[in-house]
Amino acid sequence: VQLQASGGGLVQPGGSLRLSCAAPGFTLENYGIAWFRQAPGKEREGVSYISRSGGSTYYADSVKGRFTCSRDNAKNTVYLQMNSLKPEDTAIYYCATTPRRYLISDWSARDIYTYWGQGTQVTVSS
Repeated sequence: VQLQASGGGLVQPGGSLRLSCAAPGFTLENYGIAWFRQAPGKEREGVSYISRSGGSTYYADSVKGRFTCSRDNAKNTVYLQMNSLKPEDTAIYYCATTPRRYLISDWSARDIYTYWGQGTQVTVSS
């Protein structure tokens, strides 16, 4: 299974980007999807999670109120809308999922995820 994250780029502080996570040949609607990011020299951290139905979403404190995770199961795609971007949001962003059972409260633990996308670079700079 190969997840494909896209939509990154260079944006000025205060700007917006929308990331997409797709998985050709794999039905994403059966799984919760997490977004992680990794900045240079830092560990990969959980950013957001969306449940299978899209009815529940979770966010890291650092992005609450600025990022919104959503999904369009008809398009087999999960999105991360990022607004009011800050230089500290600069990182490679990954989407991830797993067929294993897990507690939703553990959504930000990277070790539980089996499948990862290749990442998309987000750079916030003036």
